[in-house]
Amino acid sequence: MDSWLRPLQLEGELVKLVPLQKTHKVDLAFAASDGKLWELWYTAVPSPKTVDSYLDTALTEQAAGKSLPFAIINKKTNTIVGTTRYLNVDAKNKRVEIGATWYSKKVQRTGINTECKYILLKYAFENLNCIAVEFRTHFHNHPSRNAILRLGAKQDGILRNHRVDEEGNLRDTVVFSILNSEWKTVKTSLEFKMTRSYLS
Repeated sequence: MDSWLRPLQLEGELVKLVPLQKTHKVDLAFAASDGKLWELWYTAVPSPKTVDSYLDTALTEQAAGKSLPFAIINKKTNTIVGTTRYLNVDAKNKRVEIGATWYSKKVQRTGINTECKYILLKYAFENLNCIAVEFRTHFHNHPSRNAILRLGAKQDGILRNHRVDEEGNLRDTVVFSILNSEWKTVKTSLEFKMTRSYLS
């Protein structure tokens, strides 16, 4: 792992982000089973059959300094409810992408995603001194696109025919970003949203 971004634990009011490990296999498979998330054709969520290869890929990319994956722990239940990671790590240009994020169905729209993104963005801008943080998602993943916009990110554009999935479908990837000059305002907005969530 590049010395610019090393494995670490991040924590908020609702969640704790811990470095992803192979020992998380059973808990990850159980979390993904809530809603059978792997059936969503426009996402890459592990099924019980693919969780080993999912972990292998994530940890291989981490060892190569390309990403830093986390398991997301719901502090209220002390259970793993999904994963997220820093991707496309570019230490020279101080840029990262936040992605490969998914959550159990039961914790979606509970404030957990907002807090996870806030924690990751805060560390990226205030500790890593990033100049920009990217988000990317499938063109057809409208829930994800809307969630990214709600964070305060702006759409940069669409990468047409960006990838070919396992079924041979061509993927258009929508790219969003938050710039370091925008972070103060985005941070204020997210903190306001989280405060309202905690009070409700």
